[in-house]
Amino acid sequence: MGRVITAIFVGILLVAGALIFLRGDTPDESVVLLYYYNPANDMDIGGNIMCGRSGLVPVERSIQSSDTILEIRDAIRLLIAGNLSEAEEKAGVTTEFPLEGFQLTDASLESGVLTLTFVDPLNKASGGSCRVGVLSSQVEATAKQFEGVQTVRIMPEEIFQP
Repeated sequence: MGRVITAIFVGILLVAGALIFLRGDTPDESVVLLYYYNPANDMDIGGNIMCGRSGLVPVERSIQSSDTILEIRDAIRLLIAGNLSEAEEKAGVTTEFPLEGFQLTDASLESGVLTLTFVDPLNKASGGSCRVGVLSSQVEATAKQFEGVQTVRIMPEEIFQP
């Protein structure tokens, strides 16, 4: 009698486990690239930082798979959160993100033009041309990895201005 109860119990556990597995409680993930900056990759022969795109370096992150615009939003929000790993920092990867109060509020994609709308109530995204050029390049490179994105338009236009 005890073996029969044990066998039934084990059978119930196996069926329950199979149902949970097949139901897909764990969401699928997508790997995205967030583009941060390594000044060592962006120097002229005199050792001067050039503030260009050659300093951008991709770091991988996982996000929940979804439709393209939601994945773009998730990726940009991860980028501007600025969370670098210790290993990435040791490798020379840097970022000025996060910027206090700076947030992505909207993203839309139409005819290849991705419009990203931010708020920056404390004007933390302004500064010198080198700094704002790197910040905007990070956003643009991260956004352009997504299918259908040909051009990135950042709104309001005053964001990332020296």
